[in-house]
Amino acid sequence: MALELCMPQALRHPNAQIRKLAPGVVLSAGVGALAVLGGRAEHVLFGAEWLEPLVLAILFGAVLRTLWAPGAQFSAGIRFSAKTVLEIAIVLLGASVSAQTLLAVGPELLIGVVAVVALVVPGSYLLGRAFGLPARMALLIACGNGICGNSAIAAVAPVIEADSDDVSASIAFTAVLGVAVVLGLPFLGAALHMPAFHYGILSGLTVYAVPQVLAAAAPMGTAAIQIGTLVKLVRVLMLGPITVVLSLLAAGLPAEGRRVRDASDVEQAPARKGFMPPLFILGFLAMIALRSFGAIPQVALAPMDHAASVFTVIAMAALGLGVDARAVAAAGPRVIATVTLSLVLLVVLGLGLLLLIGG
Repeated sequence: MALELCMPQALRHPNAQIRKLAPGVVLSAGVGALAVLGGRAEHVLFGAEWLEPLVLAILFGAVLRTLWAPGAQFSAGIRFSAKTVLEIAIVLLGASVSAQTLLAVGPELLIGVVAVVALVVPGSYLLGRAFGLPARMALLIACGNGICGNSAIAAVAPVIEADSDDVSASIAFTAVLGVAVVLGLPFLGAALHMPAFHYGILSGLTVYAVPQVLAAAAPMGTAAIQIGTLVKLVRVLMLGPITVVLSLLAAGLPAEGRRVRDASDVEQAPARKGFMPPLFILGFLAMIALRSFGAIPQVALAPMDHAASVFTVIAMAALGLGVDARAVAAAGPRVIATVTLSLVLLVVLGLGLLLLIGG
């Protein structure tokens, strides 16, 4: 009896906890499955996924939330999917990168890529604040532009305790602009008569997702694709250090723009303990270390990557189900201006790096 009292509530009554979470988790997974089908339909109709399932999951979830408000029985599962499932996905994401990537890039280019990210993130944040965005939304956009788009926004959101509306607006507008970059970057490369190697660097520095880097670099050939992917992976590796830094600074962020849904949210919110980074960020870094030392079997990498993608889509669907479409629409013009100017800053810094390394 004494042992049972010492156990967490969820472990004492696992079946009750499962019944509590199941409706919201199933709803989130269903919306995520529709998003995956939507992505496949795009590929069949247009030959490419212009909006990734991750983005479609948020959009579908937000549309459903606008047409129908899920009842109280869905709330716990939706919150679980938006937070815990997302954190598991981020840990698994760490297995997709390794420290060997750093050695392949070379010290000069490596330092340049790190410097560009280190300048873009605070620069984009200041732009967002100048346009009147809440601190957390400005940080989400800054990390999305500077690191790896939607994945960075999803990873940073729980660290800084961002509101679901801020996350959805940041991902939605960043995703649309990301497609525009993929389409427009080849024209910039051609106008500047850039060689394949340097165009690949610019692609890796400015395009958000790895598949988009491949699409943007393809017009310049295999060399551009290879270096673009390499540079992009270095940007992804910056996600770990930046999220750790943000976890240390999060307590000092202004509370503006954050919603308190009810008293229970405040009572159940865990107290911040000193400067301890969130466990899922430590797990993310641990996965990178394990991958670097070859401790993860090669046969497990593909399933882990697939699981990370599935969990992220489910989490994004859950975020969409918690979105207030009116709040997203109200933030539109300011977010568009911030994302656009942040991208301009990123391109300018990328071109400056190419000049420094002999571009």
